[in-house]
Amino acid sequence: MSTITLDTVRKVYGGNVEAVKGVSIDIADGEFIVLVGPSGCGKSTLLRMIAGLEDITSGEIKIGEKVVNKVDPAHRDIAMVFQ
Repeated sequence: MSTITLDTVRKVYGGNVEAVKGVSIDIADGEFIVLVGPSGCGKSTLLRMIAGLEDITSGEIKIGEKVVNKVDPAHRDIAMVFQ
Protein backbone atom coordinates (compact mmCIF):
# COMPACT_ATOMS: atom_id res chain seq x y z
CA MET A 1 0.00 0.00 0.00
CA SER A 2 1.07 3.61 -0.48
CA THR A 3 0.51 6.79 1.44
CA ILE A 4 -2.45 8.93 0.42
CA THR A 5 -2.16 12.69 0.75
CA LEU A 6 -4.96 15.19 0.25
CA ASP A 7 -3.95 18.85 0.13
CA THR A 8 -6.80 21.37 0.37
CA VAL A 9 -9.14 19.21 -1.72
CA ARG A 10 -12.44 20.89 -2.62
CA LYS A 11 -15.54 19.83 -4.54
CA VAL A 12 -18.04 22.43 -5.71
CA TYR A 13 -21.24 21.59 -7.60
CA GLY A 14 -22.99 24.08 -9.84
CA GLY A 15 -20.51 26.82 -9.04
CA ASN A 16 -21.84 27.53 -5.55
CA VAL A 17 -22.60 24.32 -3.60
CA GLU A 18 -19.43 23.38 -1.72
CA ALA A 19 -19.68 19.65 -0.90
CA VAL A 20 -16.08 19.22 0.31
CA LYS A 21 -14.40 22.23 1.89
CA GLY A 22 -10.62 22.16 1.68
CA VAL A 23 -9.81 18.77 3.22
CA SER A 24 -6.14 18.07 4.00
CA ILE A 25 -5.05 14.71 5.41
CA ASP A 26 -2.11 12.32 5.28
CA ILE A 27 -2.94 8.60 5.43
CA ALA A 28 0.19 6.57 6.15
CA ASP A 29 1.10 3.29 4.48
CA GLY A 30 -0.87 0.54 6.25
CA GLU A 31 -2.99 2.97 8.26
CA PHE A 32 -6.71 2.21 8.68
CA ILE A 33 -9.12 5.16 8.68
CA VAL A 34 -12.84 5.61 9.14
CA LEU A 35 -14.81 8.61 7.91
CA VAL A 36 -17.91 9.36 9.96
CA GLY A 37 -20.35 12.23 9.87
CA PRO A 38 -23.96 13.14 9.17
CA SER A 39 -25.69 12.50 5.88
CA GLY A 40 -24.63 14.98 3.22
CA CYS A 41 -21.35 16.06 4.83
CA GLY A 42 -19.16 14.85 1.92
CA LYS A 43 -17.84 11.47 3.15
CA SER A 44 -18.76 9.51 0.03
CA THR A 45 -17.78 12.38 -2.24
CA LEU A 46 -14.33 12.47 -0.64
CA LEU A 47 -13.87 8.71 -1.11
CA ARG A 48 -15.09 8.93 -4.70
CA MET A 49 -12.54 11.69 -5.40
CA ILE A 50 -9.70 9.59 -3.95
CA ALA A 51 -10.80 6.62 -6.07
CA GLY A 52 -11.03 8.83 -9.17
CA LEU A 53 -14.77 8.37 -9.64
CA GLU A 54 -15.42 12.08 -9.02
CA ASP A 55 -13.38 15.02 -10.35
CA ILE A 56 -12.02 17.48 -7.79
CA THR A 57 -12.62 21.22 -8.09
CA SER A 58 -9.27 22.22 -6.58
CA GLY A 59 -6.45 20.89 -4.45
CA GLU A 60 -4.20 17.89 -4.91
CA ILE A 61 -4.52 14.14 -4.32
CA LYS A 62 -1.35 12.06 -4.18
CA ILE A 63 -1.02 8.29 -3.98
CA GLY A 64 2.56 7.59 -3.00
CA GLU A 65 4.54 10.39 -4.61
CA LYS A 66 2.32 10.62 -7.71
CA VAL A 67 -0.30 13.34 -8.15
CA VAL A 68 -3.41 11.50 -9.39
CA ASN A 69 -5.83 14.39 -9.97
CA LYS A 70 -6.10 13.52 -13.68
CA VAL A 71 -5.38 9.76 -13.47
CA ASP A 72 -8.22 7.44 -14.49
CA PRO A 73 -9.65 5.21 -11.71
CA ALA A 74 -8.36 2.03 -13.40
CA HIS A 75 -4.80 3.36 -13.25
CA ARG A 76 -4.79 4.46 -9.59
CA ASP A 77 -4.17 0.91 -8.28
CA ILE A 78 -6.45 1.47 -5.29
CA ALA A 79 -9.46 -0.29 -3.80
CA MET A 80 -11.93 0.87 -1.15
CA VAL A 81 -15.00 -0.35 0.65
CA PHE A 82 -18.05 1.91 0.53
CA GLN A 83 -20.75 0.93 3.00
